Amino acid sequence: MFVASGLALTGIGIVFGLAVAVGLTQTMSSLLFGTSPLDPATYLSVPIVLLTAASLASYLPARRIAAIDPVEALKAE
Repeated sequence: MFVASGLALTGIGIVFGLAVAVGLTQTMSSLLFGTSPLDPATYLSVPIVLLTAASLASYLPARRIAAIDPVEALKAE
């Protein structure tokens, strides 16, 4: 559940980010060196890297917390 909500937020961010990036191609074209404003490799690789980072950032804490016994955690409080 924790991982799914993290990936859902990441997906929403990627969709909005890609939409804004495509919308600002004319403005940003003067700032890009050696790549076109609509470079397909960039538009594919950046979301993949972001999705990988977000999935690891969601999964690792969820796995760690799932290994804790709830009864022991409540006794410690």
